Amino acid sequence: MNIPFTHTNLTTVERVENAGLVWRPVRRSLGVTAFGINGYTGDQAGDVLIEPHDETSPGAGGHEELYLVASGRAHFTISDRELDAPAGTMLLVPVGVRREAVAAEPDTTVLVIGGKPGAGLPASPFEYWYAAQPAVAAGDYERAVTIASEGLGDWPEHAQLNYQLACYYALGGQRENALRHLRIAFAEDPSTREWAADDDDLVSVRDDPSLGSG
Repeated sequence: MNIPFTHTNLTTVERVENAGLVWRPVRRSLGVTAFGINGYTGDQAGDVLIEPHDETSPGAGGHEELYLVASGRAHFTISDRELDAPAGTMLLVPVGVRREAVAAEPDTTVLVIGGKPGAGLPASPFEYWYAAQPAVAAGDYERAVTIASEGLGDWPEHAQLNYQLACYYALGGQRENALRHLRIAFAEDPSTREWAADDDDLVSVRDDPSLGSG
């Protein structure tokens, strides 16, 4: 079976030397079209990783940028602030803010992911019930509802989002709200009815006659 995907290793992506920078064209190597992504490598401490810029110049994409220090250690200057950034550091910089970075130790590579502000939205539906999970684990079902409900603006009829909200409402003793979301889930994806049949989160509401038998 031919499953289309591409892969590479950041350390083997082509090194393109230009104007004192070592650029690794990750986006071009993988054929990424949803967002910009490239790497910059400093072989020695003091090498320039990110040239001074604010994403508003003619050559810039006007991107909100996330910088991930993939290896080594970088030293960032953001506006007038300094930041020591060991491997694993992630730094989000909005358009219009001046930024630059140099390697603080040998063999430092920074991965830069960028896109137009707002272009990555709406967020995937799962993000909302994943984000609610710590509140659920703490027994704070009202908080869980608040977090998960943020997704309804973009996904008002999403079956699993409504199913999860039904669970949170049921666990919090809000029967009518639980039933309302459960009806939406059942209507949008009949398989959720099977989930509900043995889901302990819904034991207080799943046998309500208003839900019907499907």
